[in-house]
This record gives sequence, C-alpha cells and structure tokens, in this order.
Amino acid sequence: MAGIYIHIPFCKQACFYCDFHFSTSLKKKTTMVAALVQEIMLRKQELNNEEIETIYFGGGTPSVLSTEEITILIDAVYKNHAVVANPEITLEANPDDLSEEKIIALSKTPVNRLSIGIQSFFEKDLKLMNRAHSAKEAKKCLTVATRYFSNISVDLIYGIPDCTHAEWKENIDIALSFGIPHISSYALTVEEKTPLESFIKKGVIKNVDDEKAQEQFYILTEELKKVNFVHYELSNFGKKDFFSKNNSSYWLGKPYLGIGPSAHSFVKKQRSWNVSNNAKYIAAITENKLPIERENLTKTDQYNEYVMTGLRTIWGVSLHKIENEFGANYLKYIEKMALKHIEQDLLYIENRILKTTKKGKFLSDGIASDLFMLNLS
Repeated sequence: MAGIYIHIPFCKQACFYCDFHFSTSLKKKTTMVAALVQEIMLRKQELNNEEIETIYFGGGTPSVLSTEEITILIDAVYKNHAVVANPEITLEANPDDLSEEKIIALSKTPVNRLSIGIQSFFEKDLKLMNRAHSAKEAKKCLTVATRYFSNISVDLIYGIPDCTHAEWKENIDIALSFGIPHISSYALTVEEKTPLESFIKKGVIKNVDDEKAQEQFYILTEELKKVNFVHYELSNFGKKDFFSKNNSSYWLGKPYLGIGPSAHSFVKKQRSWNVSNNAKYIAAITENKLPIERENLTKTDQYNEYVMTGLRTIWGVSLHKIENEFGANYLKYIEKMALKHIEQDLLYIENRILKTTKKGKFLSDGIASDLFMLNLS
C-alpha cells in the first residue's frame, strides 16, 4: 500500500510563523493544477504498481482550489494508479474558505476527510499569527462541516504568547464540543526568516516560552485522554478508527509520492524532493522534465529515520527490528544510548519495544537525536 501527497503552493496570506513553500499570488493556479496532473502522469511507474490507500492535499492552502480542480487532481490519480476501494482522501482547509456552499460541494466529491486549520478560537491569537480567518468563522465552519463530514481533524497551536492555560483549555473544550474525532496540535515554533522571528527580535511579540508550551502539551494530553482520544503520535490524537492513515503511513515507513513544488517522496529506500519554486516547477513539468533531487538512504540514514519516527508514536522502536534489519552493532548502540534516558524515566522497554514515557513524550525528538548513529553506513 502507498500514498500520494499533493502540495498546493498557494495561500491567501502568509501566517507569521510559517516557513512552508507557498505563494500568495493565485495567478498561476490553473497552470499549476495542469502541471500537477502532468507530474502525476510522468511519475506513475515510480510506486511499482503499489495500490494507493491515501490521497492527501497539503500546502499551502489546498482549500483555495475549486471543487472542480480538486476533482481533476483526484481523477488524475485514479487514471494513473490502482486505488483501493475506499481510500482516505484528505483536504487541508482554512475556515475562511469553508463556506456552507463550499462544504456541500466538497461533500459531493471523493474527498472524505477534512483537516481544518483552526489554530485558536481566540481573536487575539489569530491576529498575532496573522491568520486569514476569525474565531467566528472557525466556529461557523465546524458547525456546518460536521453536518456533512464525519471524519474531521482540527489543528490547534499551543505555546502562543499571552495564551493562558485557562484559554488553552477552552480552545480544547470548544474543539471537542463539535464532536470532531481527531486533533493535531503543535507547539508554536519560531522558524528562521519568518515574520514571527523578526517581530520577536524587535520586541513586537513576546518570545515563545518552552516551559509554558510543555505545560500546555500536558494539559492537552490529559484533557483528550478523558474523552478517549488515543495519543498515537507526538502531535496527533484520534478516536478509535479515526487515526490519520496518511500520516500513519509516513511513520510506519510506507512508500509515498509527493506531487508539486517542494513535495517530498519516499520509495524503495530513496528520498526525493521537488524544486521549491513555482515558476521553475511549472517550466520543467511543461517540458516533461522532473525537477527532482534524489538521495539514496544509507543503512544509518534508515536507522535514524526509524528511531525518529518510532519514538514519536505509540508503536515505538522495535529492538527486534533493529537487530534483524540493521544488525548487532546497531542494537548494542541503541541499548547503550537509551540507558540514561531509561534511568531518567524518559524511555522504557516493554516486550522489546522502546517507547517514551509520559514525561519523555514531549521531548521525543531530542531523545531520538541522542540515539542517532553518526559513524556507520
């Protein structure tokens, strides 16, 4: 089984914290859709006839596309690949794009899952992040969307300057009041060369408080546990049968094809990524050329990726798999490097599976980097 990710590199306006590839000019939207269709066709052999179980529209803001454009892209996948009977087809969307008319139209397309970028239900937070929607629009779109879609995920951001713990809990409560079965939640991160970084340096916005973010992460995990959400990945929480199949495939090492500028792919121990430039991407695809760089992963690369993804999930890192697929030296190394984290109650081993403790979950990326192998190939 495999997945297809389609990157839609357009946004109405730039959020202050975002460092993803996108353009705020929609002039080339029609041309870009045609190029995406062409890339899907040009790369139809790369997945070696693997059946497609997920199609994911990410970005950018995929909801700037019309339902007709979304359908054109889905049809292109079906035309060039074998697709399972009931694939998960996700569209990332912003509340300001989800009018009742648009939601109804989307419900009549093959899209069966919405991932809605709410981020916060407080106006002051939305203004700080330069989001295009209002708190009122966020609530209205969820009211309508839940009538037409049963599989909805909401994005929330914690650690926002001046967002109190009480306000953060209210954000969680409001999201849950709509009966949504999945929440993805991320700490506000200061990325290089973003407006957020500039405003913090100038003192316009307070800096992010890592301790506060960690406290709000724990509030999130406790509140969602009370209502039977499974914390199946560091940033993802879902009710039973509502885990993101697309995201889970990344963490479980399944192959996927990334379509569009800046999109990444993983097939047969090889990673590849498209050029992060809309004009260069369109020009190359128009000439039936793939603007791609490729990298063959060494055994050490594969080990490091497995450790990184595994520690973020409820599935953990299998010591049996480390030994069988990477060898005794890797097993000896990870057991040695994990020891101090086990002693600090950040990691534990259960049935030869290495997992993070409740205390270690928020720190999983840093812990994983300590377990990385740097000098073997």
